[in-house]
Amino acid sequence: MWDGPFYRVRRDGYEICFVPDPEEDLDELCNVDMWVTRDDGERWCGTVFTLDEVRRVMDRQRDAGDPEGDYWWVWDGLIVREPGVRAISQVIDRLVATGDLATVLRPIGPSDSP
Repeated sequence: MWDGPFYRVRRDGYEICFVPDPEEDLDELCNVDMWVTRDDGERWCGTVFTLDEVRRVMDRQRDAGDPEGDYWWVWDGLIVREPGVRAISQVIDRLVATGDLATVLRPIGPSDSP
């Protein structure tokens, strides 16, 4: 559901909060900042990219003569196969279920209001 500039997906025990551009089609999101907040207030953040978006960014950088066009790195990045809130949320659900969320995304500490 939309909540100001955020698109929130509520789950049992946690919430996924996306920060898409207001004009973006939520089914086509391929590069989006997000965070996960557990009901106890602990939070993790990251930027999610699709494989296709990584290729587009690298191609654009290479065409501009940027050395980063030959490699990819981001300190808080998660690369997924499919675009969209639904597909990304399913990946996050699996990360939460397996406990890998704490390894894959960057911890940002507890929220002020769990």
